[in-house]
Amino acid sequence: MPVCSTSWRHPPLEPLVASERQRCATDRDVPSLPHSPMNPIVNDSPIVHPSYLRDGIESVHHAKSPLELVRTPWRHLELLRELVRRDVAGRYRGSSLGIIWSLLHPLAMLAAFTIVFGVFLQARWAGTDNSLQFSVVLFAGLIVFSFFAECVNRAPLLVTMHPNFVKKVVFPLELFPWMVVGTALFHAGISVLVWCVFHAAVFGNIPASILYLPLVFVPLALLALGVSFALSATSVYLRDIAQATPIVVQILMFVSPVFYSVESIPPAFRPLLEINPLTFLIEQARAVMLGRGPVDWTGLCLATAGTLVFAWITYAWFQHLREGFADVL
Repeated sequence: MPVCSTSWRHPPLEPLVASERQRCATDRDVPSLPHSPMNPIVNDSPIVHPSYLRDGIESVHHAKSPLELVRTPWRHLELLRELVRRDVAGRYRGSSLGIIWSLLHPLAMLAAFTIVFGVFLQARWAGTDNSLQFSVVLFAGLIVFSFFAECVNRAPLLVTMHPNFVKKVVFPLELFPWMVVGTALFHAGISVLVWCVFHAAVFGNIPASILYLPLVFVPLALLALGVSFALSATSVYLRDIAQATPIVVQILMFVSPVFYSVESIPPAFRPLLEINPLTFLIEQARAVMLGRGPVDWTGLCLATAGTLVFAWITYAWFQHLREGFADVL
């Protein structure tokens, strides 16, 4: 039997979706449908969208406003929480160690990078004296990139892997990118805890500036959310995206300051590195996690504003394309 806490075992989503469906208007409640999107049926249900008749077929309006991007996860908070829990538990379902693997994975990665880069290659970061200190610095950047990579790698299959939910007019498909970000945040949180223990063992303390780390993850999460919206919607029509995404992510890892610092790059090539939006976020995460330098408040505010706009644009793109999901799948 898998070693897993009972709190991670949840019933199927169908009863939860059914309970939301009961709040929707029935045919008795709505005697006729309007024939124009200018006069839609408005329902107070938190999960259904206004509908209208188009060519004799009921169609659904999908809001694209920036405010709706934030309202959606809050309106369906219970459903989103259940999706994240099922997603985390489903990853380890059937394994003997269960949820313990979420702790063993970052430990194994930390040990591997310490041995390969610190012992075998004798790599050193500026300000580090041994392989253990180098691993602390390296793992800090790897946590940030792993969070982003997990979201992006899973995004192309978010819609195509759930055709049953696509055909349910009452199910908010826009929650799937939020679900992936929530799951990645869970794994990132476990990795940060492992990093804190390792930092305390190597340096004898944990920098107080690590409390600013959630502020760095805000634009990072918005960036990952935006990419997830774009890839999950577009890959429904262009299936090659699912094959190309892992390759692009692998290349992105080597052009991001994960295994090296920006200062170690020749000045002539630094502008190319700074085009990468992950560069600033990885450097800021290292700064607050290691207590090296003040927080770049201006940069963080600009990054948050830029990624918020990006997330809204891709959210609108997702809502625009979703009208044809059921026909394709």
